[in-house]
Amino acid sequence: MAIKIFIDQGHNPMGVNAGAEGFGLREQDITYNVGKYLADLLEKNPNFEARTSRTSPDQILGTNNTTSLAERVNMANSWPADYFLSIHTNANENPAINGTEVYVYKEYSQGYYLAENILNAIVKRLGTKDNGVRVRPSLYVLRNTDMPSALIELAYITNQSDAEKLKDDQYQFAYAIYEGLLDYFGLR
Repeated sequence: MAIKIFIDQGHNPMGVNAGAEGFGLREQDITYNVGKYLADLLEKNPNFEARTSRTSPDQILGTNNTTSLAERVNMANSWPADYFLSIHTNANENPAINGTEVYVYKEYSQGYYLAENILNAIVKRLGTKDNGVRVRPSLYVLRNTDMPSALIELAYITNQSDAEKLKDDQYQFAYAIYEGLLDYFGLR
């Protein structure tokens, strides 16, 4: 039976729950593309079945931040997905801050071990700085999903070097997440 992966492309294209911006890039555009590439990769592998939160780049989920997040979680829980991945880009007022980190609900959980594999694959493939796996039980999507989950901060949209990767290497980010999943499941 295929492993069901729900891919939440963080943020809406505009209005409520829109994402960060930097260097002419918008988080919601990057997360949409990376999620779509990842879903396509997973669907080509008979071990997986994938669904995305946004099925078109201009799709808006919810009417405010809370309902936007709730809609994403409800889609995953009602499917029901086996694993939940939320894709984001990070931002910081300090443009020197850079790298990749992955947030999880709790340490030494299935979500934590999955996050480690994904983080290692992104750092290896894209050469981003390894900022580690971080425990953030306060994050809505991690707290409310019924399955192991991870929130992936691909890189910093506010750092020039990271932003160039986010602009030019979206497929590579998706492929790295895919490799992390294969490593986690022992499929390569």
